[in-house]
Amino acid sequence: MTEYHKIQSMFERDPENLKRLVIGAWTFPEFEYLANNPWDYTEKVDGTNIRVTVHQKGDILFGGKTDAASIQAPLLKRLAERFHPQERLLLEKFPFGATLYGEGYGARIQKGGGNYRQDQDFVLFDVLVTSEDGRQWWLRRPDIEDVAATLRLDIVPIIGRGTLHDMIEIVKNGFKSQWGDFVAEGIVARPTTELRARGGERIITKLKHRDFRV
Repeated sequence: MTEYHKIQSMFERDPENLKRLVIGAWTFPEFEYLANNPWDYTEKVDGTNIRVTVHQKGDILFGGKTDAASIQAPLLKRLAERFHPQERLLLEKFPFGATLYGEGYGARIQKGGGNYRQDQDFVLFDVLVTSEDGRQWWLRRPDIEDVAATLRLDIVPIIGRGTLHDMIEIVKNGFKSQWGDFVAEGIVARPTTELRARGGERIITKLKHRDFRV
């Protein structure tokens, strides 16, 4: 199963206090270069990373952030309820395979998980599709929304568009979650056009509200 890549924080951390960001010390030069360009913001969900892998031969497999990660029994049961009845639809939509990436979220998953919902479920944020020639493609947001609608899945909400400088102020000040009357964990941002760094890493970054509460 293909593990999801690391989403790099926008800034380096203070070596004397790793909870504190060093504002202006960009982790990637590409972030600084693109800082004044438009980025799409989605709300960062405080959950546990989940992978749903659709194999060409027909298997549907569930995994955590790594192959060694375990999944709580209630969440695993919910994933089975969500995806196993849709195996035929998944295979029709992804005949050569795909991996759906999301967060397991809800009560007892993280400290504030009950703010999102009182049960446990899956919220989609990315999809990696394999084509007939074996190449892999990250779907664009409209296509991810189509997958979510087709499979009746929750999807992380778009909360706006702006520069990275705008994002810093929004996250620093805190903003209300789309799920309820509580402060959102943060923002995940990506350029309006999919881009990669010199080393092949996707250009995608995040900031958490608690990074500014130290």
